[in-house]
This record gives sequence, structure tokens and C-alpha cells, in this order.
Amino acid sequence: MNRGESSLQAASRQCQAKACLREDAPVSLSSKVKPGHLARKAIVYVRQSTAQQVLNHQESTARQYALDCRAVQLGWTPESVVIVDEDQGRSGQTAEGRSGFAYLLSEVALNHVGIILGLETSRLARSNKDWHQLLDVCAIFQTLLADQDGVYDPTQYNDRCC
Repeated sequence: MNRGESSLQAASRQCQAKACLREDAPVSLSSKVKPGHLARKAIVYVRQSTAQQVLNHQESTARQYALDCRAVQLGWTPESVVIVDEDQGRSGQTAEGRSGFAYLLSEVALNHVGIILGLETSRLARSNKDWHQLLDVCAIFQTLLADQDGVYDPTQYNDRCC
């Protein structure tokens, strides 16, 4: 469920997630996803840098929200997928003032997150400091990163995730 999401929004999202489970829906398995990852939640991080982008690029917003289906296709249950979208319209140049990013980092550090999904993993944090902090915490707690192109394991030095 979305943080702060109404029950109507949650029901709508669950219907969307159920559509991901149709028998004809492609399943995108990854050998990197282990039972230990699936036992924790999946976080879909939704962000665009400016309010203007949020208004004018609604297709991008929809594609980001649709990553909950990617999590389900990778093996997470719809109930274990959390969408974090309170940083919409906020630049990723710094983590300052981004409560969604702070929540994401804290949940990873509490070992509550098995995977973080974003449209492009490099868009999760735009400053090197914040990006490397996220990668380090994900590696320590064995949290995977995923985008539309693949699933990445920060514990594997040669895995391409940026």
C-alpha cells in the first residue's frame, strides 16, 4: 500500500496488481531474487524533478507507478509492494528535503526491503554522495535494485546498475 494512500487508491492499485498476475502476463524471473529478498517488501520509488515535469510528463509518472507490476512479476505479492511517491516534484540533486528518499534509506537500513524499483536506477539519487550511500546500504543489507532493464545486486562488484 502507498504511504498515506486512501482505501480507494489502494483498491485501484490492487486491481492493477491483480492484472499483473494474469496467466498470460509475462513472468520476468531473475536468478538474483532469492527467498530472503521476497520475505521483505519491495519499494517502488516514484520521482520527477519538478512540478512542471509531474504535470507535463504523465506517461513517465504512469510508467513509474506501473513498476509495482514488475515487482509482482519478480515474485513479490501485491500486498508487499509499497509505493513511495512523496518526492514528486523534488530534485534528486540532494537528499535534503526528500522525505521519501529518507524513508527508503531507513527501511533498507532496518532490513525491511528486498528490492527497490525505479524507472532508471540512476534516477534514485542524482548526487554521487547520496547514490553511493544508497548503494552501500543496499549492499550491506543485501537489497536488490531494479529498473526497466534489469535487476542489480550491489553486493556483486561487477553487476551493472548505473
